[in-house]
Amino acid sequence: MKKTDEKTNVMRILDQKKIAYIPHAFDYEEGAPCDAVTVAGIIGKDVNEVYKTLVLKSSGGNYYVFVIPGAERLDYKKAAKAVGEKSVAMIPSADLLGLTGYIHGGCSPIGMKKLFPTVFHKAVLDLSTVTVSAGKIGRQTEISPSDLLPLVRAKTADLIVTE
Repeated sequence: MKKTDEKTNVMRILDQKKIAYIPHAFDYEEGAPCDAVTVAGIIGKDVNEVYKTLVLKSSGGNYYVFVIPGAERLDYKKAAKAVGEKSVAMIPSADLLGLTGYIHGGCSPIGMKKLFPTVFHKAVLDLSTVTVSAGKIGRQTEISPSDLLPLVRAKTADLIVTE
């Protein structure tokens, strides 16, 4: 079995819940770019269908997960409003593993150590499938938003910067 054929925890959760998904695997070299735009090109998906997972903390100390199209930028004011907070800020990359169980570049909205309030950018509702990290760099999971959003108890909102 090649390393890229191994199941990730995300895939095991989806299997256990009997949720259909399409796994995508790619080789990754340490230090190479692994952002969602690069990943979309590697796996041959439209960049608007590959979402990145961002973990933020509110001024009140609460943690939130925001999932947005890979080429877009999170609008912090819209994000705070979506979760009823005054402000939110990205958590330091060094805190990600301990908080979520995932590393930067391999963070998935599925299977975090704790189910944090999660908000997807509203455009996800227009997609037949969305691709998110499968919990490891080099692994992605393509899944129906109608299966994914209830799984992570997500809501949707306008979250991106519009010029």
